[in-house]
Amino acid sequence: MKKQKSILSKNNVIIWSLILIITLLWGYAWVLMKEVLAYMGPFTFSSFRFGIGALTLLLVVWILKIGLPPRRYWEHLIIVGILQTSIVFLLVMYGLEFVDAGKSSVLLYSMPMWSSLLAVKFLGEKITPAKMTGLLIGMLGLLTILGWDIWSGQRIEVIFGEVLIIIAAISWAIANIYYRLNVQELPKIQASAFQMFFGAVGIIIVTLFMEWGEPVVLNTHSIYYILFTGVLASALCFTVWFFIISKIDMVTATISTLLVPIFGLVFSSILLGEQMSIGVLAGSAFIIIGIIIATVTKKNPRAQ
Repeated sequence: MKKQKSILSKNNVIIWSLILIITLLWGYAWVLMKEVLAYMGPFTFSSFRFGIGALTLLLVVWILKIGLPPRRYWEHLIIVGILQTSIVFLLVMYGLEFVDAGKSSVLLYSMPMWSSLLAVKFLGEKITPAKMTGLLIGMLGLLTILGWDIWSGQRIEVIFGEVLIIIAAISWAIANIYYRLNVQELPKIQASAFQMFFGAVGIIIVTLFMEWGEPVVLNTHSIYYILFTGVLASALCFTVWFFIISKIDMVTATISTLLVPIFGLVFSSILLGEQMSIGVLAGSAFIIIGIIIATVTKKNPRAQ
């Protein structure tokens, strides 16, 4: 019994260490995603980012001799790629032209609310009172950070950008559920590589139609932005993400991602000079409290 508890404890430490790493990387990536718009269009950047991310993962798949996924999974991987990569990041990058990086990260990470609701409906997961309380407090934190100006006094283009990012959050939530239902049996790096490849193809097609002939500046800064977001924030982080959602329940996993907007806001404040108001600090505190309440719950003794 003690050995089993020790193994479970070690697994929890590993899972939460991975969550901390990817949320830090994703939080910092928001700064780069905003900065890169000075060098190229949003869709062009996304094509570079996910093209390089997909090639990185496909190279690893080839080196490890994992091979192609069975044909019956191809349709599912295409759907996950469109939902997880194409739709999410086309909408997010376009929305970033109108919305601050910090606030954009907050809007996208309304995803846990949508994932949690969908998990109850389609995965049969239970939302315990603790998880529901944690989720509600976390969402209250998001609303506190956004402030009431989201509903009043905003320019129409800002509201448009914010709506696009919320739609992206819903698409990401649907992708999480679809992955659990249809793709979870595949090796995580294989699933991540091929969904990202199909998603990148979708982004490239849109880019060719929307931004063909627009100027692209490739220098030390823009290449760094592309490589960091492509290799680390995409190839590495999404592989780890698929591993995480296969190991713990969807509600806990998605609530944990509420750390990303906190890191996004901090990095945006330090590196981009975006304002960190009292509302932002209070909202961040709500998010942390919500995560703790939702995830640090007592086990049922009879289940041990």
